[in-house]
Amino acid sequence: MFAERLTDTGNLTRVSMGYDALADVLPADVQRLVTASLADASKRAYRLDIAHFEATGRRFPATPEAVAAYLAEGAQTYAVATLQRRLASISKAHRAINADDPTKSELVRATLRGVRRTLGVKQRQAQALLRDDLFAILDRLGDRTKDVRDRAMLLLGWACALRRSELVALDAGDISFTGQGALVTIRKSKTDQEGAGREIAMPFGRTRHCPIAAVKRWLEIARIEAGPIFLGMDKHGHIIPERISGEAVSDVVKVRVSSAGYDPAVFSAHSLRSGFATSAAMAGATSYKIRQVTGHRSEAGLAPYLRTVDLFDDIATARVL
Repeated sequence: MFAERLTDTGNLTRVSMGYDALADVLPADVQRLVTASLADASKRAYRLDIAHFEATGRRFPATPEAVAAYLAEGAQTYAVATLQRRLASISKAHRAINADDPTKSELVRATLRGVRRTLGVKQRQAQALLRDDLFAILDRLGDRTKDVRDRAMLLLGWACALRRSELVALDAGDISFTGQGALVTIRKSKTDQEGAGREIAMPFGRTRHCPIAAVKRWLEIARIEAGPIFLGMDKHGHIIPERISGEAVSDVVKVRVSSAGYDPAVFSAHSLRSGFATSAAMAGATSYKIRQVTGHRSEAGLAPYLRTVDLFDDIATARVL
């Protein structure tokens, strides 16, 4: 299958740059660097999307008619955002093999417009985990090793508004404790694939749930002095010396919110990030100070997190009813 052939270095070079003829003659070190131009998550997404397309019985290169039919079938099950991402992967794959890109045809474009008008383009977002809800969840945690780890994970992820990929990538050396709290270094992120890095100031908490104290306690109990901060655990509560996955963070969030009586279906790991941004705005923090934590480069990037807060800010209805 075409998706399987994309897993080797040569074909990943083609997917990265669209060089079909050069892939076989480029030096190995050049191929390796070109391959590195794509994030691992992007490579995985390309492979999964292409495999899904092929699983429907279609092949590469594909005709505009085949891609349009694929979109029409997918509209019955998948969100618009999912279909658009898969369409981008199909386009990338065709450019990689120097084939005509069927996604640029008017037939496919018109089909996608029809899908967007039929389904709408609003994406379902994970519900923000607000401060009081977070505290209600933390209050239910005990003193077992897993509870200590999860408390540190939830508080650190929330207080630094981290994406799950940023949270699981943290090493012990990325947190520097100071007299004012801690400096957390994010070495690479979704919007910083080249690794420029940034620092987040995390002060001591003024409430019963201090992220500094929670992280220090976990590091002490787990005896972590170097390497990954958050490790996996087996069903018996024993620490596994392996870095946890992003999926594991989502599982922790869902399990903990469920234990506190919330609907786990509407929460995910992203609820920590959006929960901080929303709670900070509700507490009166400026968007500039919030972006210092979240890492958003513009107001536009932060806007979706603050929309609910803004809706009730000096609402016109309150002036007339």
